[in-house]
Amino acid sequence: MSANLVAHKVGKRAYDIMLLNASASKASSSVIRIAAIGDIHCWETAVNHIRPLFASVNLEADILLLAGDITTAGTPREAEVFCHELSDVKIPIVAVLGNHDCEENQEEEIARTLQRHNITVLDGDSTKLEIKGKTVGIAGVKGFCGGFDKYAVEPFGELALKSFVYASLREANKLELAMNSLDTDYRVILLHYSPIRDTVVGESLELWPFLGSSALVRPIDTLGANVVVHAHAHYGSPRGTTKTGIPVFNVARTVIHRYLVYELESDDRLGGQ
Repeated sequence: MSANLVAHKVGKRAYDIMLLNASASKASSSVIRIAAIGDIHCWETAVNHIRPLFASVNLEADILLLAGDITTAGTPREAEVFCHELSDVKIPIVAVLGNHDCEENQEEEIARTLQRHNITVLDGDSTKLEIKGKTVGIAGVKGFCGGFDKYAVEPFGELALKSFVYASLREANKLELAMNSLDTDYRVILLHYSPIRDTVVGESLELWPFLGSSALVRPIDTLGANVVVHAHAHYGSPRGTTKTGIPVFNVARTVIHRYLVYELESDDRLGGQ
């Protein structure tokens, strides 16, 4: 793919791996710039702490993606503070929730809070944006645990274990339905949990089954996408690819430190399929 990734002020490891284009991202008539970050973990007293992170996003991107864990303790008040911190962002914002956003079982109210502030929240559905004469389809779902490839947890044995695995499979099915609804020039996948093992490398091996599930990558590779972003793996790796070559980026704030910008260009082709 010819799309470029521009990483701003990232740590050395992320910089070395992720910086595909050394120059700053520039607006053009054809390039669509997608900013992405996750694991902001806003807290109730975070006023004026998060706002500087997005001070330049209106100039550097056309779309902002939030890959979950918007809050720390999963309260609507934290979500309200977060929205206040993003009040200067004028480009379209699309989000999925993360596990922290579910901590107090108030994820529906958190989603409503975000939506009241013009942030589109996806949970097994999709949205279409028209940017620079092209359509960008974004399919989003939180995702869930389960592990990867031949080491993925199987739904065998105790009912509790089966329920754990089935929760992951339901998220994958929701993602497939969302992707099937898109007929756009570009297709972007927004997750919280990782769909591949590459981007959790760096985390303790014992945690891998709880950082994502390869069930999520099956519809991605089958139906195709231009790029996938997720978060959740705070100490994982910044970049990987699916088996069909679709780029996957771990945009956890602890990994990239500041949002990255991925560029979709006019000659990009849909990966996968």
